[in-house]
Amino acid sequence: MSGTLLLKQSEIKELISMKEVVDSVETAFKAYAQRDVQMPPKEYLFFQEGDLRIMPCYVRSTEEAGVKCVNVHPHNPLEKQLPTVMAVIELVNPETGFPMAVMDGTLVTDLRTGAAAGVATKYLARPDAETLGIIGAGKQACTQLMALNEVMDIKEAKVFCRTCSTRTNFAKKATETYGFKVEAVETAEEAVKNADVVVTTTPSRKPLIKADWISPGTHINAMGADAPSKQELETKLLLKSKIIIDSWEQASHSGEINVPVAQKVLKRKDIHAKLGDVIVGNETGREGDEITIFDSTGLAVQDVVTAGLIYRRAREKGIGTDFDFIS
Repeated sequence: MSGTLLLKQSEIKELISMKEVVDSVETAFKAYAQRDVQMPPKEYLFFQEGDLRIMPCYVRSTEEAGVKCVNVHPHNPLEKQLPTVMAVIELVNPETGFPMAVMDGTLVTDLRTGAAAGVATKYLARPDAETLGIIGAGKQACTQLMALNEVMDIKEAKVFCRTCSTRTNFAKKATETYGFKVEAVETAEEAVKNADVVVTTTPSRKPLIKADWISPGTHINAMGADAPSKQELETKLLLKSKIIIDSWEQASHSGEINVPVAQKVLKRKDIHAKLGDVIVGNETGREGDEITIFDSTGLAVQDVVTAGLIYRRAREKGIGTDFDFIS
């Protein structure tokens, strides 16, 4: 019997592409919508400077199970020279409970979060969408752009973050990588005005995007709010838009909608649907020139399905290190 497969980030990079992650995440949304998943809402431990989240999941039809342990410490990059987000994923054999794999979850988290926006954009943006506005210029902005480039024919993008050098470097590297113009702009308004698709990737606790800046027909991927009191979009914008979520339990607790829900301004009846239900055809997606918003909190099923593909490919290619934890 093989031991537990250990996979580090550099090995995972060689095993999977963003297109494959987008496909895996779409599969995960479908499984969740079809009630093929046992997945409690993520649990939080709150520290003075950050938090720790535990995310378990079991997919019945494919017999895939696992748990992700992930932190969010926003001050890490500047103060500790560590990433804001770090994660470890354990895959478990549902029949025996044996730990099949322990792998870096930091890259998987970055990729599958970008992929979630890619899937949402595929189903909710206008088919002719070609301009993109990006708020934030960190690691998550990079994987958002990677994923959106898989589902859109992007002609032009604009990026804004508070640090001039960061947004300028992001724009330069992205232009070189993708071959279309990515422009660093000086305000959030400039980045989102007249954009067909907008993505927000910040940890802001004060709304950054005003309703008056967003044109009819725009699709917004709200990716940054992932804990109570975080909010990137003005409540007025939420109230005038068609809101699609990944999970009511998670979104109402810590997603983009959590603040107006806590204030009792936004109610469950104001939410149009879960993205998985749109994908499988149980609910409608975009209708005309309405503004659509995808509130993403991240689902454990996305991690487990993606990690399962990585594990199988690693075994096929003989990549990784076997370790016997129970000897």
